Amino acid sequence: MNRQNSPELIVSGIHLDLTPSLKNFVREKAERLFRHEERIVRLRVELEYDPKQGVSNRFKAKGHIQIRGPDMDAVVEADECHKAISLLLDKLNRMLRRRARYFKVKRKETHPVEFDVALPKVATA
Repeated sequence: MNRQNSPELIVSGIHLDLTPSLKNFVREKAERLFRHEERIVRLRVELEYDPKQGVSNRFKAKGHIQIRGPDMDAVVEADECHKAISLLLDKLNRMLRRRARYFKVKRKETHPVEFDVALPKVATA
């Protein structure tokens, strides 16, 4: 990235050994988030494996984006770890887009302003 303050990416595993390929996969997918939103301070991704769960939701991916403003959290469950990571980062991307649209609409919204005192009338010559 060409910015001076690059965001911090933290990847951790719970009951799961993190392989270099998993870390690289998360890093590649997270680059898209960092390109879209430059105000991200930190992205924390937790990958969890629970063998007692059913096959369809054995892997859980949790994401936490620390950003200037309210933080964002998301959780996704899937049958495969790479699939859970992809779904999680897609969900976080949708959340960031929704947030950007909200601020854009809020910025362009006009508000009537009321003054307590009467304004002087402009005299035209």
